[in-house]
Amino acid sequence: MSTIHDIEVTAIDGQPRPLSQFKGKVLLVVNVASQCGLTPQYAQLEKLYEDHRDAGLEVLGFPCNQFAGQEPGSEEEIATFCESQYGVQFPLFAKVEVNGPGRHPLYKTLIQARPEAVQNPDSPLRGKLTEMGLLGNDTTAVMWNFEKFLIGRDGKVIGRFAPDITVENPELATAIDKALAS
Repeated sequence: MSTIHDIEVTAIDGQPRPLSQFKGKVLLVVNVASQCGLTPQYAQLEKLYEDHRDAGLEVLGFPCNQFAGQEPGSEEEIATFCESQYGVQFPLFAKVEVNGPGRHPLYKTLIQARPEAVQNPDSPLRGKLTEMGLLGNDTTAVMWNFEKFLIGRDGKVIGRFAPDITVENPELATAIDKALAS
């Protein structure tokens, strides 16, 4: 696969959706969960989407239940939760696996393009997950819910950000603005 646009995913309503429909857009791909300490990031992601969608930004949410079972619901339950609790209007997709042998082709492509995430040096998240035995040995694996991949208008991955780097973080915000300006 040459770009993200060559991959097909399944929307949260079960319909197949080619990522080619997002050609020419800047994408922020996020693995999301409804029962995580980071779940309030949905509000920030929705605000980012509302503020920048007219400039060509799409936030794409991919629910994942691989991290301490924090996304146990059905797609319908996830969609209802996101809309009712956070007013989410950005596209949501069917649950995927982001790590391990069942890793979705989208995440295989994302991780191959960006094997390491920008980390928040002041954050205790990595240490806390290590202490609890929740981090594996694969240093390229998605660390936790709400890890973010930034894709340029050309379909190439231009950034990867740790789960605790929010869209309000200056480094991520600058990367998004730069991608939208190109």
